[in-house]
Amino acid sequence: MPESIEDIILDQDKRGMLALRPHLPPDYCSQAAQFIIDNPGPVIIVTGFYVLMAGKPETDGPPGAIAIAEALKALGRTVTYVSDEYTTPVLERYANGSQVIDFPIDSSVASKKHAKDILARVSPSLLISIERCGRTREDTYLNMRYADITPHTARLDYLFDSDVPSVGIGDGGNEIGMGNLAEIIPQVDSLPDYPAINQVDRLVIASVSNWGGYGLIAALSRIAGKNLLPSVESETAMLHGMVAAGVVDGTTGDPVPTVDNFSAEENGFMLTRLHRTVEAGLP
Repeated sequence: MPESIEDIILDQDKRGMLALRPHLPPDYCSQAAQFIIDNPGPVIIVTGFYVLMAGKPETDGPPGAIAIAEALKALGRTVTYVSDEYTTPVLERYANGSQVIDFPIDSSVASKKHAKDILARVSPSLLISIERCGRTREDTYLNMRYADITPHTARLDYLFDSDVPSVGIGDGGNEIGMGNLAEIIPQVDSLPDYPAINQVDRLVIASVSNWGGYGLIAALSRIAGKNLLPSVESETAMLHGMVAAGVVDGTTGDPVPTVDNFSAEENGFMLTRLHRTVEAGLP
C-alpha cells in the first residue's frame, strides 16, 4: 500500500508538527486540494520569510510557492504572487509569466489599504500562503527564536483577513494559517508560545513548508488524474539558483542549497516518494 501524502510530508519532523496532526483531518492535504478545485478562478500565492541573522529571505517557501503555481497553471488557473521587497526579486526570476506584486513594509493602517487594493485589483477566488510569517496576538511578527522581525515583514496576512477562501501551509506555528491551532500550539514544548493568529479555511502542516506544498500538489494530482509534481532535477536546480540569487537556509542563515537544514538530496528523496505515491494512484 502506498504511503499517505501526510505520512511523507511529516517524516523527519524536527519541530513538533506531528503533535498537531491529531487536530487536523487525517487527509488534510486531499481536503485542501479539493477546496482549491472547488474555488475556481484567479489565485494569489504569498510567501517569503525574512531571516534576521542573514538579512535575506529563506529557501523554505519560494520553491513550494512556485511549484504550486505551476501546478495550478497546468490546470488552467491564473496565479499572482504577492511578497515583500526581500522575496519579490527571487519570485520574479521564476514567475514564468505570472505577475509578482510587491507589498510594501508599512504601518498597520497603510497595510490594510494595500491589502484591500491588491484584492480589488486581482479579484482572487483563492488565497494560498506557504511559509509566510503571521502576526501574533501582540501584533508582532516573530521568528522561531522569538526574535521580532516586524520591521522587516510586510503585513501580507492582512490579505487573509478578508472573506476570500484560503489555504495556509506551515511547519512551525508562526505562519499564516496557524491561527487555526492557536490554542493547541503553545501546549507543544517545541512550538511557539506566541503563535500566529491568522486563520485559513484549510491548513496544511509539514516537517518543511516546501514539503507541504509538494504534498498539496500530490493531492491535486490525484484529483486531476495527472502528475503535477515538479521533477527532482528542476527543484534541485531551482534551489541552487535561489541561493545564487541571495536566499539562505532559514535555520542556519547560510547561503547553501539546503532547506531547514535538510540537504538537496534529502529534499529530492522526499519528492521522489511523493512521485511514487502519485504514480501508484494514477490509471
